[in-house]
Amino acid sequence: MKSDPKLHTLSRRQTLALAAAPLLAACGSTPPAPPAPEAAAEPAAAASAPEAAAKPPAPPPREWRAAWVATVANIDWPSRKGLSADAQQAEIRSLCDVAQRTGLNALILQVRPAADAIYASALEPWSEVLTGTQGQHPGYDPLAVWLAEAKLRGLELHAWINPYRARHSTAKSTAAASHVSRTHADWVRRYGDQLWIDPGEPAAAEHTLAVVRDLLSHYAVDGIHIDDYFYPYPVTAGAQDTAKNEVDFPDEATWQKYAAAGGTLARADWRRDNVNRLVQQLYATAHQARPGTRVGISPFGLPRPELRPAGITGFSQYDKLYADVELWLREGWLDYLAPQLYWPRAQAPQAFDVLLQTWAALNPLDRPIHPGLFTSRIDASPQSWHPDEILGQIASIRRLTPGSGHIHFSMAALAQNRKGIADALRRGPYAD
Repeated sequence: MKSDPKLHTLSRRQTLALAAAPLLAACGSTPPAPPAPEAAAEPAAAASAPEAAAKPPAPPPREWRAAWVATVANIDWPSRKGLSADAQQAEIRSLCDVAQRTGLNALILQVRPAADAIYASALEPWSEVLTGTQGQHPGYDPLAVWLAEAKLRGLELHAWINPYRARHSTAKSTAAASHVSRTHADWVRRYGDQLWIDPGEPAAAEHTLAVVRDLLSHYAVDGIHIDDYFYPYPVTAGAQDTAKNEVDFPDEATWQKYAAAGGTLARADWRRDNVNRLVQQLYATAHQARPGTRVGISPFGLPRPELRPAGITGFSQYDKLYADVELWLREGWLDYLAPQLYWPRAQAPQAFDVLLQTWAALNPLDRPIHPGLFTSRIDASPQSWHPDEILGQIASIRRLTPGSGHIHFSMAALAQNRKGIADALRRGPYAD
């Protein structure tokens, strides 16, 4: 195999595929939105949010031990589409039991996987992951049950939303009449085998903020969480026997509209500014809607190239996803950062300890850093990690950034106790 640095990196989409396989085998009234930014405005970096950044919610007074519960493609819950309401609720209780028994104190539940909802939304349809049909009521309110069961066990529950994805590649049902791809088809772009909301559409950003406000107005979740999907990971085109070239995201219409309105940013900077503005406004909106809410962001694990230590190589989210994570840290547009450090400690080009220390050094406001751990890489494949890798990473976090925490991707690995990982955590680092 070629020693190409890109071969050493994994996007969240790739990790979803890796995590899903063993799990699926085992399981056989619209509120007002904030005003849109002016099309030709200067970059969001020039506008700070001192009110939002000055008094972030206090971090938990304990090591934060969390796990992501992915609903897209039924990765973690529900185990398959079309389960009865009773069966889905039984799985909720079971997963919460596992979290408590293992020693976790927080869960991050994906509540908006693809511009749809696993809760009673006034703005978006029910997700197909529940019943198999987007827009079909599941017979109960899943998020309300998740909240009740989590609180019963002393677990925080954070609501994880995807701000831009409109349809996942595994979706089967017809889009509901109320889905954004039908109500605002002009916002949506097909890119590869998925649909995406164009980050350059100001009205689409307003809609996402309205979704956050609506969610926080009706559910007492402990936080709002977004992951690494900003502009989508690049897709490639080309015959199998020829070189593959990256396909540019199809936002020519919004780019031309921006330029015609007098915008002066280069296209890459404009794309980053679109994302920056949403991140900034999402932070302010969340704290206005529910004071005390913690806003977390879980980006790809590598900083922008010029800020990396010598020897660290790989994919650039700054250049490819248009995610200026370091700016968000400097401006305080988040309450915790969860960089996805999805590589083993011995993998030098993405060395776990070095990356952890690098993110800590890029954190002038001292926001909590809770790295994401690739616990689902423990599986039945020949490439499986040994549970000691995860235990060692937790030891590194405690040694290098004491008093912080971490997040497991994903709950499936713990629920299935793959290679005894849940037992090892309970008897080892979580025993105290």
